[in-house]
This record gives sequence, C-alpha cells and structure tokens, in this order.
Amino acid sequence: MRTQRQVVDYSLQKRALLREVFSGRVGTYEVCDASPYLKNAARFHGEPTEERCPICRRENLTHVHYIYGDELKQSAGQARTLAELPVLAMTLREFQVFVVEVCRSCDWNHLVEQFLLGRDGLAGGTDDGSSADAAAAAGPGTAGTGGSGRGASATRRRREARR
Repeated sequence: MRTQRQVVDYSLQKRALLREVFSGRVGTYEVCDASPYLKNAARFHGEPTEERCPICRRENLTHVHYIYGDELKQSAGQARTLAELPVLAMTLREFQVFVVEVCRSCDWNHLVEQFLLGRDGLAGGTDDGSSADAAAAAGPGTAGTGGSGRGASATRRRREARR
C-alpha cells in the first residue's frame, strides 16, 4: 500500500516466544489462547496465508487486520479484510493497523506487525491540497510566506491542531 508507514515487525518476538515454547519453559496452553472473537474475525475477515502454524503444524495461519484511529469512531477495533484497507486509507487521514496471525485449529495467535495508513502518508500533499514538502524544500523566506520563514512550521502546526 502506498501510504503504509511506521511499520513495526514482531517476528523477533515471535521467534523468542517459540523458542521458549519448544524448550518447555512456556506451555502451549499459555500461547494457544485465541478468544472466540479473534477466531470469528479470522473466519470471516481473515486473509489465509501459506505459512503453517508453528505449534500444531496442521493448518495454515490466517492474518486478521484490526484498525484503530480517532476518525473511525465506532468502527475502531474492528477487523477488516485486506481489500478494504486501501479504500479506508484514501478516505481517512490516519489510522493504525494491527495484523494478528491466528491458527483456527489450535488457537495460536501472535501479533505480526503494526503500521499506519491514511492520506497523511501521501507524499507531497496535505488536506488543503498544498504541498508541505515543496514549501519545506524551498527553505525559509519563500513559498508564499512573505519572507518570514514560518510557512512550513505554520502548516505543521495546523495539521497537528486538526488531529
């Protein structure tokens, strides 16, 4: 996705947890604890993967995408399909996506990654159609600031105030 930014990958945490499980220091009942809501989200909104479950090795994992953000209001915390995310990214300024992998067979679940999506991530544009990057690249005293050099910081403050 074009606007995906601030990606956090949790694969190292997953490897460490699996190492603990396979060494016997952590039981499978502690890591195979998916809630019924998560399992239903995986069933109806999940995206199947080609990766086998690391615990039971019976079934492929399913990725569930949860969305959170101020603009979402009542929709915050809902699971969405991967196809819905680009549409939301073009309509909303910014929202966070959490990707959880789930095994529908043994209830294994783990956070895979999180990232931001939204219009604020589009290069070269703001909500009012002006180009903040162009104003910042032009330097102080240009880009219609009247020689004061405050144009880029004023635009930044207006964007922060809207959030």
